[in-house]
Amino acid sequence: MQVDELIQQLKTGPRPPLVLVLGTEQALRDRTLQALRQLVPPDQQTMNYAAYDMRQTPVAVALDDATSQPFFGDFREVVITDPYFLTGESAKGGPVHDLDGLTAYCQKPVASTTMVLVAPYPKLDERKRLVKAIKKQALVVDAAPLNQREAQAAIQRALRSQHITITPEASQALVQRAGGDYSAMVRELPKLAVFAAGGKPLDAAAIDALVPKQLTDRVFDLVSAVVARNATQAIALYRDLLLQKEEPIRLNSLLVGQFRLLVQVAILAQKGYSQGSLASTLKVHPYRVKLALQAVQHTGLAALQRAYSGLVDTEAAMKTGRMDKALAFELFVLRYCGQARR
Repeated sequence: MQVDELIQQLKTGPRPPLVLVLGTEQALRDRTLQALRQLVPPDQQTMNYAAYDMRQTPVAVALDDATSQPFFGDFREVVITDPYFLTGESAKGGPVHDLDGLTAYCQKPVASTTMVLVAPYPKLDERKRLVKAIKKQALVVDAAPLNQREAQAAIQRALRSQHITITPEASQALVQRAGGDYSAMVRELPKLAVFAAGGKPLDAAAIDALVPKQLTDRVFDLVSAVVARNATQAIALYRDLLLQKEEPIRLNSLLVGQFRLLVQVAILAQKGYSQGSLASTLKVHPYRVKLALQAVQHTGLAALQRAYSGLVDTEAAMKTGRMDKALAFELFVLRYCGQARR
């Protein structure tokens, strides 16, 4: 079930006794939890609403709460966050969990309680008896990441609901500034709403002024300059990041990751992988794959591999002290671009 479908059901349908919120898109999880929490009247939430982090609290405490009668209310809500035991992860240390007790509860949820399991993971371990019990009884809400088109449409709907107009150019600029990340775009909405409060439409200039570039976006600009063998631009971007107090080793590590992605995309694209299958196989956001495909179109695989190897060597030189950290990347750029000219 999608989040919008859940919200509509909560307005007209019965209250679900067991809900599983599954997926890594934080904004969708937040919307779901907000809608579910509103089922409990504000004056009853102190006694009839509770959330338990499974990294900190034994699940038995949540079960005790869930099986208790509501206090001066019709029902109570118990939220279980980060239930890592539903995945293949085996945590070391931390609380001991009564998973048999949770399984028994999920097989027969208490009618006067809404238990919400918030699983911020791509998937669960379907082999586990507990997971099977939850999937059989729970209302499952999909919080998987939205692709660029879905995210853009969702943001436009959210703005329309506030009677705010956004131009197509501004919508595309917002996607670019947020790196295609729906949750990142949602975090910008309050600021954009204040700007548009007087009825002003959101245009590209407004997005440019109000929405800062994320570090990954600025690093991709740097990657693009290196791929284009524009040493002047690459060094200027790098020095600008250093002036913003970014650590050279961290920047170089981000660049290594970006070029690793470019190499992977170039190899798999040659094998006929589509944009969607690339995102699924590499487990990265579809928007990043789209940008990577654009970047590798006019660059040979050998050049990308050479840049990747050069950055790995540069990182080693930084960490071992063989080279000044601030200058190491600039030397890499000059060498790489010089090789290209030769």
